Amino acid sequence: MHYVYIIFSESLNRFYVGETIDLNKRLAEHNEGIYTRSYTKKAQNWKLFFTIGCESKTQAIQIEKHIKRMKSVIYIKNLKLYPEIAERLKEKYN
Repeated sequence: MHYVYIIFSESLNRFYVGETIDLNKRLAEHNEGIYTRSYTKKAQNWKLFFTIGCESKTQAIQIEKHIKRMKSVIYIKNLKLYPEIAERLKEKYN
């Protein structure tokens, strides 16, 4: 199973959206700062905010891109508040 994940850093007050097959490993990697080309290296306090389980890597990448195109903190917060949004995304990119 692949996942779209959203992490949040309190010190940066920023969200980051990504795709992975291993949530725990990816979160640890963000907190260790190994992604040198990512702004996630600027903080070591990333916490998992929300995840969407996907049927395939292709679906996960499409949903990740959709969320990033929205460029909206409100949209990200609404994903957590209203799980039906994530379900609709999974149907749309099935």
